Amino acid sequence: MVRRPIFSRLTGIILLILSLACNLPALGGSRFSSPGGEVHSSPVPFPTAFSGGSAGAIGAAPLPGAGNQPGQPFAGLTQAVPGNVPPLRSADPPGSLLQYLTQPGDTLAALSLRFAVQLPGSSLPAGTSPEALLPAGIPLTLPSPSVETLPALALLPDSEVIYGPPAAAFDLQAFINASGGYLSTFRETIDGEEMSGAQIVRRIALETSINPRLLLAVLEWRSGWVTGSPRNPDPDYPIGFGAPSHRGLYRELALVTRLLTQAYYGWRSGTFSKIEFLDGTTLPPHPALNAGSVAVQNLTARLNSPVDWPTAVYGENGLLAVYDALFGDPWKRAAQYEPLFPPDLSQTQPHWELPFAPGEVWSFTGGPHMAWGIGSPAGALDFAPADEAKGCTPSVRWATAAADGVVVRSERGLLVLDVDGDGYEQTGWSLLYLHLANEGRLSVGTRVKQGEPLGHPSCEGGPATGRHVHIVRKYHGEWIGAGAILPFILSGWLVKAGELPYQGQLLKEGQVIEARPDGSAPARIVR
Repeated sequence: MVRRPIFSRLTGIILLILSLACNLPALGGSRFSSPGGEVHSSPVPFPTAFSGGSAGAIGAAPLPGAGNQPGQPFAGLTQAVPGNVPPLRSADPPGSLLQYLTQPGDTLAALSLRFAVQLPGSSLPAGTSPEALLPAGIPLTLPSPSVETLPALALLPDSEVIYGPPAAAFDLQAFINASGGYLSTFRETIDGEEMSGAQIVRRIALETSINPRLLLAVLEWRSGWVTGSPRNPDPDYPIGFGAPSHRGLYRELALVTRLLTQAYYGWRSGTFSKIEFLDGTTLPPHPALNAGSVAVQNLTARLNSPVDWPTAVYGENGLLAVYDALFGDPWKRAAQYEPLFPPDLSQTQPHWELPFAPGEVWSFTGGPHMAWGIGSPAGALDFAPADEAKGCTPSVRWATAAADGVVVRSERGLLVLDVDGDGYEQTGWSLLYLHLANEGRLSVGTRVKQGEPLGHPSCEGGPATGRHVHIVRKYHGEWIGAGAILPFILSGWLVKAGELPYQGQLLKEGQVIEARPDGSAPARIVR
């Protein structure tokens, strides 16, 4: 197995992680263990357990309100068919035009970057802002790429990559048990806690908001762990990155989610432009693809050479075929829930209040920065009590609910508030709070009103330079940036990002609050 090229290109990413001090909980120290000391190395043919995706029905009952959505979210996408292997490179005749239909999540600004052209406003609804979400299905005539690109065949819908509505009721444990493969008996120690394979996949999926179905498909594709015995004789690297700093299932899945996240949100914003292969070769994605497909292309390219990549992804035993065999047709399932982003989302988001009690003095210590992990949008904000000595002991102050909701996750220093109250973190709006102390943090199932206490700011849950609370929005499982597309407004204060992460301002009626990590006077704010 070739490992060095992947590891060398990941070194810079790993060093960047180590330099962050707020929103990235450290990857847990892990120790691989095999039940009974057995050696599992005999390869198994794919597939061994499921054909036709019948197992995808386990624990996957439709959610309340599910049904075909308007807007034809997949119109304009040419969906790949497992077994039909395209050429590595796609090239249109020079000077040709492409008939493009806008996808959910598109903006004028992002499309201009992806297609390298100034889009004519006349072809869009009157008054459309460059940052506004565009309705799905608007026809645009755009120039075809002037260079060779990767295939324009869509691999997965966005909602099959993000941990959103289609996977909200997916019973991960039941699926892994029914599959009967090595993963069902696997255990690994993370942060001093022995965890099962299902617990590890769940933790990574929730932390990064990447669909657990996709994580299982990648693991099966690379190792055979889900339905059989490991094909890879080195179980410390089931995915095959081979980075010594990321040994074991948990850490390798963390690298999987990082590559997916970087491409997914970078494509959303128009800033992601090249996909790199195992040998260092780069090619751009086709600009007509959706974010989910580009994310999968990015991940799979890092694990394959250009000559092997088309078959490894699109072939009869490729990732797409593995996904379909395990879970059934992803496009059919996703059609019940997409588009993930309705164009009026900015006008229908909740009224958010600052996450602390009225009359208290707090400091705005961190402007918009990564929501969770490298590549996620700059949507997280930090607030700290201003009247306490610096340190990491839990504050006597309370972080409070920015909106009504129900607590759907409370563990390892974080709490997730489901704002639509249906009990699913993956549907509608939710708000994640990080660095809340274990003592006093509300338990799962607790319903709260806006302004009620949730927990005490601390340094728990990951690297932090002092007690504070980190908050970030999600919608249908997507991390939401604090920018012009979906403005973040708390108690009437508009969040404005700075030029660099953690910089920024809160603006209200001529007042300006500056983000300051030291919590000094310009950062002080009273709700």
